[in-house]
Amino acid sequence: MVCYQVLLQIRAQCNGNFCKTSEGLWRQCFVKGPVFRWFKAFSEGRGTIEDEPQSGRPSSSRTDENVDTIRDLVRSDRRLTVRMIGQELNLTHTTVHQILTNELGMRKICSKMVPKNLSQNQKDIRKERCLDLLESIENEPNFVERVITSDESWVFEYDPETKRQSMEWHRLTSPRSKKERMIKSKIKCMLICFFDVQGIVHKEFVPEGQTVNKHFYREVLERLRKRFIRVRPNIKNNWALHHDNAPCHTAISINEFLARKNIHVAPQPPYSPDLSPCDFFLSPKLKNYLKGTHFGTLQNIKTAVTDQLKAIPVSEFQHCYADWKDRLQRCVASQGSYFEGDNIKL
Repeated sequence: MVCYQVLLQIRAQCNGNFCKTSEGLWRQCFVKGPVFRWFKAFSEGRGTIEDEPQSGRPSSSRTDENVDTIRDLVRSDRRLTVRMIGQELNLTHTTVHQILTNELGMRKICSKMVPKNLSQNQKDIRKERCLDLLESIENEPNFVERVITSDESWVFEYDPETKRQSMEWHRLTSPRSKKERMIKSKIKCMLICFFDVQGIVHKEFVPEGQTVNKHFYREVLERLRKRFIRVRPNIKNNWALHHDNAPCHTAISINEFLARKNIHVAPQPPYSPDLSPCDFFLSPKLKNYLKGTHFGTLQNIKTAVTDQLKAIPVSEFQHCYADWKDRLQRCVASQGSYFEGDNIKL
């Protein structure tokens, strides 16, 4: 087929002065010949179209000795570059790269930033809290439906878009687009948002100059409780609150208020934003939408945030809670360690 396309190109270059006899010879040479050869091969019992192994000069660098030497070098220092290994062993960087990827099955990856270098005790606490949540999910069929999760998050008047968000399609010869380096705006407001598997339950913007302390958070919880009675009347007497371990959340007065109102608190492991639905779902989704836009005033920010929260479909909240359960299982499987980017088989 490729040869016939070459024939058509030659014919076009001849401006039509291409005789039928010559065309017939080209067809026979480039089309019929390979077809006849393939037909004969398959008639004689060939069952694959892959190329047969060909005799050639054997590789003198991809030897078992070099493979073992490179393996030992990488184990001694995993930050060695391909060129450094090549200079050490007097091999080309292409050969070293092929040995690393094909023979040893390795790839070079960057370290992932984590919130904290966890001690063994903190890992055990993470695992224990995750097991408690998983036990509640397994023993109570409607546990997920009655959990309301929350968190506070800053929203900026301008938040620069990420490098990935600014990527564009261009031809190879086109110049790269450029943008100036910018920082987050000093104009910002704090959002407190509560949601469950059915969507947003309650949200508030913290007044300018107000600190989110135990006294303010208690007022927020009281407004949440009253709204929850209106929007979720079917579970108004049997719901659980899930929030992180911030000081304003774990204060004695807050725990007493929740106990007095008969509001159960779902456990949250410390130093675990990877296990908080607000941190791994709502905040990234909301802020990615707002990045790269100048809103000008606080009122415009609040309007944009409100519209975006309303636009999130219920199916995504349901998927968030399913992802939450999966993350709890992965945390247990990793023995309480941070698991983002790890291939953990459940």
